[in-house]
Amino acid sequence: MKSLALNIDGKPVSLSPLESQPHSPRYAASSQRESLEIRVREVEEENRVLRKQLSLAQGRGPAHRRGNHSRTYSMEEGTGDSESLRAGIVAGNSSECGQQPAVEKCETIHVAIVCAGYNASRDVVTLVKSVLFHRRNPLHFHLIADAIAKQILATLFQTWMVPAVRIDFYDADELKSEVSWIPNKHYSGIYGLMKLVLTKTLPSNLERVIVLDTDITFATDIAELWAVFHKFKGQQVLGLVENQSDWYLGNLWKNHRPWPALGRGYNTGVILLLLDKLRKMKWEQMWRLTAERELMSMLSTSLADQDIFNAVIKQNPFLVYQLPCFWNVQLSDHTRSEQCYRDVSDLKVIHWNSPKKLRVKNKHVEFFRNLYLTFLEYDGNLLRRELFGCPSEADVNSENLQKQLSELDEDDLCYEFRRERFTVHRTHLYFLHYEYEPASDNTDVTLVAQLSMDRLQMLEAICKHWEGPISLALYLSDAEAQQFLRYAQGSEVLMSRHNVGYHIVYKEGQFYPVNLLRNVAMKHISTPYMFLSDIDFLPMYGLYEYLRKSVTQLDLANTKKALIVPAFETLRYRLSFPKSKAELLSMLDMGTLFTFRYHVWTKGHAPTNFAKWRTATTPYRVEWEADFEPYVVVRKDCPEYDRRFVGFGWNKVAHIMELDAQEYEFTVLPNAYMIHMPHAPSFDITKFRSNKQYRICLKTLKEEFQQDMSRHYGFAALKYLTAENNS
Repeated sequence: MKSLALNIDGKPVSLSPLESQPHSPRYAASSQRESLEIRVREVEEENRVLRKQLSLAQGRGPAHRRGNHSRTYSMEEGTGDSESLRAGIVAGNSSECGQQPAVEKCETIHVAIVCAGYNASRDVVTLVKSVLFHRRNPLHFHLIADAIAKQILATLFQTWMVPAVRIDFYDADELKSEVSWIPNKHYSGIYGLMKLVLTKTLPSNLERVIVLDTDITFATDIAELWAVFHKFKGQQVLGLVENQSDWYLGNLWKNHRPWPALGRGYNTGVILLLLDKLRKMKWEQMWRLTAERELMSMLSTSLADQDIFNAVIKQNPFLVYQLPCFWNVQLSDHTRSEQCYRDVSDLKVIHWNSPKKLRVKNKHVEFFRNLYLTFLEYDGNLLRRELFGCPSEADVNSENLQKQLSELDEDDLCYEFRRERFTVHRTHLYFLHYEYEPASDNTDVTLVAQLSMDRLQMLEAICKHWEGPISLALYLSDAEAQQFLRYAQGSEVLMSRHNVGYHIVYKEGQFYPVNLLRNVAMKHISTPYMFLSDIDFLPMYGLYEYLRKSVTQLDLANTKKALIVPAFETLRYRLSFPKSKAELLSMLDMGTLFTFRYHVWTKGHAPTNFAKWRTATTPYRVEWEADFEPYVVVRKDCPEYDRRFVGFGWNKVAHIMELDAQEYEFTVLPNAYMIHMPHAPSFDITKFRSNKQYRICLKTLKEEFQQDMSRHYGFAALKYLTAENNS
């Protein structure tokens, strides 16, 4: 039965799913961007007004506050896309055209997503951003994830710290045996079948859940979809949108033989599951028997779980509540998705269900692509919005952070420096595919470094010089992370390397958190040793193998040693890189190379004793001196960098001092070297040079660090105070 809604002129229009309607006008790319920006501003204005109303409400009497807390909102109260909601759009199996049943203001909405691997983890983030942008309810995400996705997403959500969002993980690998008997040709593989077992996987007391594919983008408040559960009647337990392609009609090509389906079939990218009723109906037994029967003739699934869902529905059509098609606008090739909307305000959920993803053919694909890119590049930190009037579960990390920040003096001229030490930066580990098994001889070494957007050009060169594993922390905004992704995917050198771990630490605050970045890169290595380098250095050719041999020769496994790789620099942007120590010494004599920072900060590397290194043929020991900051190879269990040092100044010096306090022996390698390549001064060094207060605060932090060292290491640490006073 057709349902009626009002268009923006107030005239009734038919919204029957997949019925031919006039095409919407073509949008120019610029106007699409403009409309999205207007929508963003509208939502932010709505949030501002809502906060103002709530603050006024909270200032009134207790009785009023109690009423506000239990308030519900309906489709007519403007809970997302206000124009569509006020119009009361309803479609599907029901002919009701009245007010949509209410969703409690603080009712938790449950969402289940199956996610496996590195790429899917990136997709989940974009999906979650689109949900968070529009939401006004607490959310509980149930993530069925493999070990890789769990590691990535657990860290991401832990560091994202979004209020009123709870995350639970379920081990996808443990579920493989439930569905591994089903042959599947779909590109999603075995994980594409796991939605079938959600009744068994999710908590037994969970009554309903919205199930989403990772390639979904929300254009409205998910509470509107949650409200549709109230429209289910009788034995309806599955809410689905009709499939918008001709796949199940079996006429796409000669001898095309799809699985059985009711009419056009249903798409399972968006599913409303009534779990309690499904369990009572013995859903597990129902889908298994159907799959076994159909596989006798079909041999395998082509569209993973969707084929089996449709085969069950074909036998039991009463199970389905048909959702309006704007709840799953399917952008695969040759779909009838254009018939699901007349205007942008009609759109609710966009589903990129083609292997081509953003390159799919669609009349309005430019608009959809811009909507997707808006969330892809949207600053996730802005989504840490409180839900006013809804009590949040106590979060230990958040409470500890607030306690630490409250103990700081905001009138302190160094407050911003001190605050940065406690700032929690959203972190996305393994942004690109990573695959590496450390060498079995326990000598493997990972190169560790950190960088920002302006140093991306160094990546290819470092990969050519160092064939071993690399762990990099990149300090980027959400938009820059996407630029990096495109850069990496367009580089043959970077795409050919699977042993480079790229960990995105998202920008927040005014300082470059250099030591936090180093700690993130250090923490996520899989080898027993690491080479603590910087992104502006190129290691000598063959350094990876040389370090592995040195690790064995110097018994690094059983001794506390820090192996020093001597550092040099060139002022030339085009350098014929020396292929041997002899060639490097010749370039030193000619003035093409210099010992690192010889002209501006001699003390940083003077203890390496370059005069001795010129003729050395065996490793030699050197003693710590004030301001020493060499680049070293250490065991992975070495102490972290001190986070109080941000931007420029003392970030490496403090770390080397701590290694010395822990009685590490500094040993210079006679046949190793690295060369610093020239670049424009960083923003932080410019601030250090031009801002007197910056230098004062750095001096204060140094003194406090030395006092902490004295407290921690006692009498042995007094030499650091003495050395500082004498330097």
